[in-house]
Amino acid sequence: MSESQPRPSGNGVSDLEVKDGQIIFDAVWSSLEKEFGREKLSFPREIFWLNGAPGAGKGTNTQFILKYRDYDAEPVVVSDLLSSPEARKRIDAGMLVGDREVVELLFRKLLSAEYESGAIVDGFPRSMVQVECLKHLFARLNDLRTEFRGTAHGPRFPKPHFHILVLFVDENESVRRQIKRGLEAQEANEKARREGQPAPHEVRKTDLSEEAARNRYRVFKERTYEPLQSLRTIFHYHFINAQGTLPEVQARIIKELQYQSSLELSEESHDLISPIPLASQIVQHARQDLVRRLDDYAERNAEIFRQVIELIQGKFLPIIKAHAISGQAHVNIETPVFDDPLAISMFIDIFSERGFHAVVDQHRIEIPETIVAGTGKVITRVKKVWRVSIRFEGSEIRRGGA
Repeated sequence: MSESQPRPSGNGVSDLEVKDGQIIFDAVWSSLEKEFGREKLSFPREIFWLNGAPGAGKGTNTQFILKYRDYDAEPVVVSDLLSSPEARKRIDAGMLVGDREVVELLFRKLLSAEYESGAIVDGFPRSMVQVECLKHLFARLNDLRTEFRGTAHGPRFPKPHFHILVLFVDENESVRRQIKRGLEAQEANEKARREGQPAPHEVRKTDLSEEAARNRYRVFKERTYEPLQSLRTIFHYHFINAQGTLPEVQARIIKELQYQSSLELSEESHDLISPIPLASQIVQHARQDLVRRLDDYAERNAEIFRQVIELIQGKFLPIIKAHAISGQAHVNIETPVFDDPLAISMFIDIFSERGFHAVVDQHRIEIPETIVAGTGKVITRVKKVWRVSIRFEGSEIRRGGA
């Protein structure tokens, strides 16, 4: 290797790329700090850096992720930033829009107040230089958090959380989806033209040729995939198998993005709350345990089980049916069946298996029976009343002319 060639730094990144990343980040940051002031360089607390193979469904799944994370603002699409007035001004002047310009456009956008709660960035980073800029941004935000902690500006600098989210399909599936997308876009545009409407879709040239589609996939694997892989050990890295139906892919996204306190909380906070299990851990085997218990009731406690079922059928179902619209029923009942605590467990489990949520409370009421002659003492008996609340999905009724 000659001295003029960039040397690998040991993690797949060349010295030149590391140097360029540092230079570009420093230049962008200096510009932003001079314009806005250091204390106002507040970025979103949580950012999802979304990338994926061509045809992997980034556009399809972005809105789903926004809703799942409850973000207020639309995603930041890097390709759209390159069509912004600022970028067009450079292009029209004959200047290139390289990593320096992309990073500055993106950072400025993320400083907008609308992204305070969180943001999804579609299409960044796509090169090793951009990866280096992302590392520097994360480090700088942590430095600012330390610098302003305990000051009036402290709340503007929470602990940053960066997620690398990669949607992946293999080459053949990618090509199939790209070509399908191109055909559908052409058909929609042709229909619009026949109706005298403007074409609703921009048809990518790579969506019209299998060779071009395969080349676009190879470019992703060679120029983007490797830089993203280098971030596995630094940030939360989510690799999503995007092959399959949309519900299947979205189920994988939900599973992957489930809250993990060991990753997102400070060590001190995590240590304090870690003895409390995650909800997912509690409910993970709930269904299997419920089935096991019901089978066990039928086998070992058949008589009590039968009494509970008869009680439900005779006393509760008529009331539930009468309240089917509201989705809730409240029943006060006196029954010797519930004197056995096991019967109450059976009652709740049966309703749970059938899709209801049942709560049983006991209320003890003293009822006067007799008065002891000559003493005036009142003899009472205890009346046990079981108050049962049952909730379920009610019926929706359309009202008026809606």
